[in-house]
Amino acid sequence: MPTTAHSTVKKDPKLANHWKTKPLEELTDADVLAMPDSEYMNDVQLAYFKRKLEQLKQDILINAGETTEHLREDTVVVPDPADRATIEEEHALELRTRDRERKLLKKIEQSIARIDSGDYGYCDETGEPIGVGRLLARPTASLSIEAQQRRELKQKLFGD
Repeated sequence: MPTTAHSTVKKDPKLANHWKTKPLEELTDADVLAMPDSEYMNDVQLAYFKRKLEQLKQDILINAGETTEHLREDTVVVPDPADRATIEEEHALELRTRDRERKLLKKIEQSIARIDSGDYGYCDETGEPIGVGRLLARPTASLSIEAQQRRELKQKLFGD
């Protein structure tokens, strides 16, 4: 069975019309995935993805606050050099993770802006639908799988 950009995951036909009767808060990824292709990026899908992106953003902001608290708590002087090195390595790892999340936060904000402008769900390069399955896996995706693969190949061959 060949896969397409629209459906890399099998749709459950029993869920195809759940989006018409369920409130937005109760919709699941499976419900959105089961929606007919003719309903791609309708108001319900856009609202669902906006809600998903805003929740992701909120989670990242909470993690950032926890990191700040954690770093403040661990500033005590540790006399043992091995223990101090371990603590410093843990801090460095946590800061690298937060830096990646900071970059993701920017992509989340760009994705929310794309929803508001009506561009969300369509490839930046080709204008074709990215696909619900890909957006569920990576809500900040702005390229179709094919366009992303071309970009990665170019980066691999020629560098950034």
